[in-house]
Amino acid sequence: MPNHTLVNNIDHKDTKIITERSAAYGDDIWFTQTFPAEYRSVQAYYPIFFTKDENTGRFFSVALFGFQQNENLFIKDNRWSVPYIPLTHARTPFLIGEQALMEDGIEKHQRVLFLDEDHPRVNTEQGEPLFLEFGANAPYLESMADMMEVLHHGIEDHNAFIDMLVELELLESFTLDVELNDRSQHQMLGFYTINEDKLAALSSEVIAKLHQNGHLQAIYMTLASQSNVTRLIQLKNAQLGL
Repeated sequence: MPNHTLVNNIDHKDTKIITERSAAYGDDIWFTQTFPAEYRSVQAYYPIFFTKDENTGRFFSVALFGFQQNENLFIKDNRWSVPYIPLTHARTPFLIGEQALMEDGIEKHQRVLFLDEDHPRVNTEQGEPLFLEFGANAPYLESMADMMEVLHHGIEDHNAFIDMLVELELLESFTLDVELNDRSQHQMLGFYTINEDKLAALSSEVIAKLHQNGHLQAIYMTLASQSNVTRLIQLKNAQLGL
């Protein structure tokens, strides 16, 4: 169970974060959430699809790393084999929260950084320090704070993007059938993609609106990204020596 504490230079003066990548540090995931602001980086390496939250039924977009639970085909020799890791996973073991402050008698809220103390990356022996000798933020912590700010705004924009896709009925379910070199097959269920026929049938006015708010570019990036399924198949075949 996560143990979230507010990051500070007293409790965490000696804290370090292990940045190696392996199943031991929670990297054995087969997808993670992504959002339009990072689609350009994500689509260079991963397929982007959509799925539903089991609890709320709400759609969210994901970057796919493998074909089954606990399979990440981008982990090799304690490192991530491509340059970009989607931020919703790269941010671990941190998360962003809010803290209430009183300013001139008015309660205000500011975003703050929390750390999961029980995450296997967190220790005092090895990795990137959070603070420098006299209490200033270390470069690693500064970079994580910047990352979490991008992630916060990215998820907000993502929600508006999903609302638009649902309103225009552009999402359709599909089944991904994968055949490896040894003729073994994998079938992936529960994912959604853009219905290209409905997209093509949209009026010029709707297309113009999608373009103005950046959603049209995000749609085409998700479609372009799906050619990366071939990359995943190649990685899977190589992993199996096929």
